[in-house]
Amino acid sequence: MLDKRLVAFKQLLDIMDDLREKCPWDRQQTLESLRHLTIEETYELADAILDNDLREINNELGDLMLHIVFYAKIGSELGAFDITSVLETISKKLISRHPHVYGDVNVSGAEQVKENWEKIKLKEGKKKVLSGVPRTLPAMIKAYRIQDKARGVGFDWENTGQVWAKVLEEMGELQTEINNGSDHERIEEEFGDLMFALINYARFIQVNPENALERTNKKFIKRFAYIEDGAKNTGKELSKMNLKEMDGFWNEAKSSE
Repeated sequence: MLDKRLVAFKQLLDIMDDLREKCPWDRQQTLESLRHLTIEETYELADAILDNDLREINNELGDLMLHIVFYAKIGSELGAFDITSVLETISKKLISRHPHVYGDVNVSGAEQVKENWEKIKLKEGKKKVLSGVPRTLPAMIKAYRIQDKARGVGFDWENTGQVWAKVLEEMGELQTEINNGSDHERIEEEFGDLMFALINYARFIQVNPENALERTNKKFIKRFAYIEDGAKNTGKELSKMNLKEMDGFWNEAKSSE
């Protein structure tokens, strides 16, 4: 009896073949035209994960799987790669980078696995530790990945206290530049240093800064919507309310949570 996973995957591959042949929209897509759609689908999956919406996660994973199959189909038409080579490549990579599973290497835990991963990548021909960080990543995620990769080869703080001290140091330097009336570029540089230090601290206390900030964004949006509804229900225009009135609704929103 065929594995249900293989049957389902083959069905998707067959559908992709049909769409590429018979659907005008699917026929005209290229690797470049799909790129922004893939980014959008990735963010939709990220939203579903933050909302802990398991049903929507299932749906969004399907959308991403379609994109992977789509890229592979176009690659096969170009004679560059196909779904078989894609799967074989990732399988080979996973086996190579998990010598503690497929070899005789012993590891003490997850952290050592991550360290070995980065070291193996360098042996595979990666010339720079940070070369694997995508240039187009959002700045906060990029900073987190840069720090994590540097940690993988031993370049890191020794303890959380040192990192927090760095946060306080950067905060003081930023305030000094502001108090001195420094130019915008200098203040922006110091603000960036502070953000980088805070992201480093988040990593040390095992908080993903991107997830944390997005949760705060969602919380603010929810509370601000409460203010808007409160203004509407009392017959007032939001722009004509004073801050004390807005704070009243804001605190009500907090209490209701």
